[in-house]
Amino acid sequence: MSRETLEFQAETRQLLQLMVHSIYSNKDIFLRELISNASDALDKLRLESLINKELQVDTDDLHIELEVDKDRRTLTVRDNGIGMSHDDVVSLIGTIAKSGTAELLRKLRETQDAGASQELIGQFGVGFYSTFMVADKVTLVTRRAGESQGTFWESSGEGTYEIESLDDAPQGTSVTLHLKPEDSEDQLFDYTAEWKIREIVKRYSDFIAWPIRMTGTEGSDAPLNSMKALWARPRSEVSDEEYHEFYKHVSHDWTDPLETIHMKAEGTFEYEALLFVPSRAPFDLFSRDGKRGVQLYVKRVFIMDDCEALIPQYLRFIKGVVDAHDLSLNISREILQQDRQIQVVRRRLVKKVLTTLKDIKTNDPERYGTFWAEFGRALKEGLLDDTENQDLLLDLMLVPSTAADSTSLREYVERMKDGQKDIYYMTGESRAMVEHSPHLEAFLAKGYEVLILTDPVDEIWVERVTEFDGKPLQSVAKGKVDLGSSEIPEEQAADFAPLLTWLGEQLQEDVKEVRLSSRLTTSPACIVGDEHDLTPTLEKMYRAMGQEMPHTKRILELNPEHALVSGLRSAHSANAEDPALGETAELLYGMALLAEGGELADPSRFTRLLAERLARTL
Repeated sequence: MSRETLEFQAETRQLLQLMVHSIYSNKDIFLRELISNASDALDKLRLESLINKELQVDTDDLHIELEVDKDRRTLTVRDNGIGMSHDDVVSLIGTIAKSGTAELLRKLRETQDAGASQELIGQFGVGFYSTFMVADKVTLVTRRAGESQGTFWESSGEGTYEIESLDDAPQGTSVTLHLKPEDSEDQLFDYTAEWKIREIVKRYSDFIAWPIRMTGTEGSDAPLNSMKALWARPRSEVSDEEYHEFYKHVSHDWTDPLETIHMKAEGTFEYEALLFVPSRAPFDLFSRDGKRGVQLYVKRVFIMDDCEALIPQYLRFIKGVVDAHDLSLNISREILQQDRQIQVVRRRLVKKVLTTLKDIKTNDPERYGTFWAEFGRALKEGLLDDTENQDLLLDLMLVPSTAADSTSLREYVERMKDGQKDIYYMTGESRAMVEHSPHLEAFLAKGYEVLILTDPVDEIWVERVTEFDGKPLQSVAKGKVDLGSSEIPEEQAADFAPLLTWLGEQLQEDVKEVRLSSRLTTSPACIVGDEHDLTPTLEKMYRAMGQEMPHTKRILELNPEHALVSGLRSAHSANAEDPALGETAELLYGMALLAEGGELADPSRFTRLLAERLARTL
């Protein structure tokens, strides 16, 4: 096959331009990224050789090799790992096959701050492209294990790359960087200098499990790295910097983790775990295709990335390694899901992560606030199915309320007024919409604090969780509320009974009941649900997921002290047959629907009726 010149995917091309002209101050990380990729390739080859007995490969001397040519100003990173096929090269390097790339580029274009730019680049884990921060041209030669034909790839980081098939290529991958001139104004170091290479490897890649060798130097067979598995070493022997670099290796994040969790279990089933809580959410945290889980090793042998059996979906942001001592080397994902020992490990890991987060929340509220801002939405998903840890998860929650920008449920309970039995909350699309909702009026008038829940998952978990610390959770927009002296007097209820009956008949297509309200002080009306009804937002969510949902009729509540409502009662008593009353009923219901952020079935009719009614007042 002759050499082809292909164009990068549009988003990849833009990202390459950002890298070529990068203002990232620490350019050393390009080597860390290449070594990390090489390590992954060696892990995958060893695993493949254990599982696929027909694969004829030599695994006696798996290693990473660094080669410098000072005259040509090249640096080569070579491994004899799994390698790539022609299609792999095109899909993995010619295209950034990630749904969040467009979002990354948008944020980068909007960001003027240099520090924020580099953090965003790191957040999206585009390690290979970091080579263009130090190189004018990058050449790659690779051959996948078990295949006879190799692939050549080359690019200067502009709009195109060249690719062709090779008949003779060694197994594995070789990446050669044609470094920028030494006198380049943005080149702080000479990456052909042996001392610099050794420094970078020692700092960023000392824990890599495979030997990293440097050819053409004295004692080149001696590895540059110690190859000691961090998770197997006592915590007292590992520095924070070593932990942070290992985290960057397993996560492909460029920022330090928020917290490190190092644990070891002994007994009938032994394992070691080294887990990390990131300091910022990955771009694909809420993507359906987002990866989750930690790396699984068995007796130091890499088994799989993203082992979902070890970490529940709501903790998908946790990164790290679990090294089990008693599992089969060729265990499959399906077997793992059913393995009793794995389930025990999973429960222990979850408990350890949650208790660690609780410790941070107790001892360092500011740092916990950072965590919650990034991962709170994901953590709340645990309330949907992790009943074993429900109380702990509720204790970890931080939510805004009418009295605070952020509060825990325990703090809310401590502030509850004398005689208050329930924890009041309201769900909605935004804080502003909830704060201006008529449902809150009587609660605010009495000084009751109401939790403001605006995440989509809030609509679901409040249906599953009934109480906290013995206090029932009560929606201010559902059921009848007990506000003591605000209850409707019997005489007033009797006066309004004919109007309520008539309105129920007029609006029977939309509501199942019309009643007087004890939750309104200034608005004429509001719409509430029965205690166990689905909210309109939840109905909408289910329909968006393709589920057929019958429309739930709700309840119209009226404020008997409002001039509009009392005037409507008087008009109805004087002439119940007046056609204008029917229009007033429609307008009253429409206003209540709009006040809670609902959607009118016929907006044009509503605006026409309103315009006609306003015109009569002029």
